[in-house]
Amino acid sequence: MKSHSRLLGITALCVGLMPLFAHATDVSFSTPNAPKSFSEKLRSASLVMTTAAQQEATAQDLLAAAQADYGRLIGVLYAEGYYGGVIRIRVNGQEAASIPPLRAPTEIAQIDISVDRGTAFTFSTARVAPLPPDTKLPEGFATGNPAKGELVGEATRTGIAAWRASGHAKALVADQTVIADHAVSTLTADIALDPGPRLRFGTLEISNEGDPSRVRPSRIRAIAGLPTGRVFSPEDLEEAATRLRRSGAFRSVVMTEAESPNTDGTLDITTRVTDAERRRIGAGAELASLEGLTLSGFWLHRNLWGGAERLRIDGLIGGIGGDSGGEDYRLGVRYDRPATFTPDTGLFLEARAEGNDEPDYREAKIEIGGGLSHIFSDELSGELGIAYRYSDISDDLGTRKLQHLLFPGSITWDRRNDPLNTTSGIFLEVTLTPFIGLDQESGDGARIYADGRHYRSFGPDDRFVLAGRAQIGSIAGATVDEIPADMLFYSGGAGTVRGQSYQSLGVDIAPSVTVGGRAFAGFSGELRANINDKIQAVAFADTGFIGQDALGTGRGRWHSGAGFGARYFTPVGPIRVDIGTPLGDNVGEDFEIYIGIGQAF
Repeated sequence: MKSHSRLLGITALCVGLMPLFAHATDVSFSTPNAPKSFSEKLRSASLVMTTAAQQEATAQDLLAAAQADYGRLIGVLYAEGYYGGVIRIRVNGQEAASIPPLRAPTEIAQIDISVDRGTAFTFSTARVAPLPPDTKLPEGFATGNPAKGELVGEATRTGIAAWRASGHAKALVADQTVIADHAVSTLTADIALDPGPRLRFGTLEISNEGDPSRVRPSRIRAIAGLPTGRVFSPEDLEEAATRLRRSGAFRSVVMTEAESPNTDGTLDITTRVTDAERRRIGAGAELASLEGLTLSGFWLHRNLWGGAERLRIDGLIGGIGGDSGGEDYRLGVRYDRPATFTPDTGLFLEARAEGNDEPDYREAKIEIGGGLSHIFSDELSGELGIAYRYSDISDDLGTRKLQHLLFPGSITWDRRNDPLNTTSGIFLEVTLTPFIGLDQESGDGARIYADGRHYRSFGPDDRFVLAGRAQIGSIAGATVDEIPADMLFYSGGAGTVRGQSYQSLGVDIAPSVTVGGRAFAGFSGELRANINDKIQAVAFADTGFIGQDALGTGRGRWHSGAGFGARYFTPVGPIRVDIGTPLGDNVGEDFEIYIGIGQAF
């Protein structure tokens, strides 16, 4: 009786588990005489392979996927130049194409897919005409080459793009002859283009669809800078859209060409813009074991007066709970107006007040100024301005008040693929600031500073990244007591040499007298390795030099640091944690910890 009861229990358990396996479907995929790479392309295109892997897929889903696979697999064959292939897809032994959708089986146990690609076709004719002079069609699109269907489409798009780049905005396909001759396995591809008339840019119309923009139409046109009257160019059209996006006033920008040109040979363009949120706030935090906690935040107002102007207020409190001087304060206001004088030139006005309590000096300053910014290209930009600066300084040289007129200029070349988490590219920024003293205590001179960075990824899936940074600075003209303290150079801390105390390296010009240097050089290197999609390990080494004289002669010293860190990737950028130690006699004895958002450089 006990054995009989146990048998009944096992039987009941098996019956109860049968529904869990009722929808399990075996899928076989064969590609006779095809290389592995070709087979993988077919498998990747198969909807059956994807659907069968889903536990919730029903028999109806699998049948629909099988019937859709005919077209998907034919598309792969045509793209690779096989026009006589045979595709068989059997569902429970029956050809999928012959199964009526309303009579789908309730269960599908087996799907067999077989693809015989047949003979490769070659081009007997490969022509796209007419074409503008010097147009280069895809290299494989030529008589006698494998007749890949994707080459036909690519060659056609290349021809139309070439005509559009020459000003023929309405170029199109006038006629096409594409014939596969199965008897000799050749493909005729003869595409006739109609370039249409050469057109010029007409007016920029502002679409009234949806919510109207708060930015005045005249300002939208000024910012876009559409070159009305100039020969049509897709590049100029995209550049106009880029200017509107770059202004920051719009969440989206869409440019649409008119269906038909005007009788005078111009083509009107319609833009539809959607305003971005008018106000935005943000905050940041960074923690270092010696410098303490730094908190920052900003408030941004877009489209201040209807002309896409921006007003931004920044605040910062640093050195909270730190051991590198006292607390630092900063409050700044900046106003930007795009499209001033030219579509790529912007006007800015700014003012800021700062109080810095650093290890070797205390300084309170006020700076007011303005200038122009200019976008030369997607990678190159620059600024030129003028500012008045008042500084109240207390350091080992005593107490003094300085007044200067500054003429800051900078140029930035940015070819990084992602500013927040760069894996490849180059960044270079050079700043030159001539200054004139406005009283007897303040000297004349010039400060130059350059920051260059290079990134290179390598390994499987670009898992590893080598990042290098070089910083060079020099101040010519005035003596150290005639220059604002924070314009001099110090080394040590998160921005220069990690592992060394913040601004710990200056110039000892006399016993118990330490000031900033007039020359600086810093070099940093990192090896970053992705552990997974979220975590990255980092090893780094930094070194820095501070010199007494502008050319690095006279008194000067080096110091270095190294360590390890980790990055945790988030939607707003990587969260950074670095632990560094100074290199030298006390290596491994002292450690500095840095926590922030974004890569170190």
